[in-house]
Amino acid sequence: MSTMAAVPYLLSPSNLRDAVSSGNVSVLDATWFMPNSSRRPLQEFQAMRIPGAQFLDLDEVASPHEFGLKHMMPSERVFADACEKLGIHTDSHVVIYDAHGVFSSPRALFMFRAFGHQKSSILDGGLPRWEAEGFEIVRLPPAEAKRSTYPTPVYDGAAVRSYEQVVANSLLDSASDPPAELLVDARSRGRFLGTDPEPRPGLSSGHIPRSFTLPFNVFLKSHTVPGSSAQYTTFISEPELRQALVNAIGADQAQLVLTGKRAITTSCGSGMTAGVLWLGLKLLGAPNVALYDESWTGYASRSESHIDKSA
Repeated sequence: MSTMAAVPYLLSPSNLRDAVSSGNVSVLDATWFMPNSSRRPLQEFQAMRIPGAQFLDLDEVASPHEFGLKHMMPSERVFADACEKLGIHTDSHVVIYDAHGVFSSPRALFMFRAFGHQKSSILDGGLPRWEAEGFEIVRLPPAEAKRSTYPTPVYDGAAVRSYEQVVANSLLDSASDPPAELLVDARSRGRFLGTDPEPRPGLSSGHIPRSFTLPFNVFLKSHTVPGSSAQYTTFISEPELRQALVNAIGADQAQLVLTGKRAITTSCGSGMTAGVLWLGLKLLGAPNVALYDESWTGYASRSESHIDKSA
């Protein structure tokens, strides 16, 4: 288990190439697009992918939600069934990428880690970085994975926060109540402050009381593909991640979070880019990081929720 725990969160394209050559690697395309996008991730995967990759549909490997939200954390058996279908074994090194660079792959990584599959990483820069650095791209129809056997895992329920937990925590004063967790919101500052609309029609913008704004793209940097206008994202360096966290929650609170003296929860629109913040915090070594699965859409859809629009 100690060897598995040492598996890095991030791999470069050359790291992935070396890992594949050593064997027992399962590469997954976990690309996801916003509901208002015309792009279709499965169709793009079928047309262009990393050799040997299988497609992980985060909306399919999920549990139903009372408001119809997608990509909610699956049950233990649904997760295991998906791994079997994708040909993943308990000792497979799972490497996840997406077509943005870094966007939905951290959410998929969060899922694997929450189910105890510590031997998992993301490809930092995703498919576009892989291609930009000259590695092979496959454009033929994908082959179906050879099914595996994957025992029902143990789910780390402490990794996910529920609506009730988030509401209870929002009533505590993070400055004076040691048990209070911090909550950082990955949506844009305009949506956080209620000045910009939500992409989901009819949903109020604003934020959960006592939460902090930390747009997920603050943890990322953009790169332009040479000879093209196409761009992709990667994580910024650890010193830059630390400074971004300090800018969002203050130096004292950041120190408490990074030393494990205060827990922190990440949130976003529907639990997708909250994964970017979760991973950024894990890269900094924060030990107590959770994710609010339904995030703002679930919170704001409830009439009893208090919506804050103050700065």
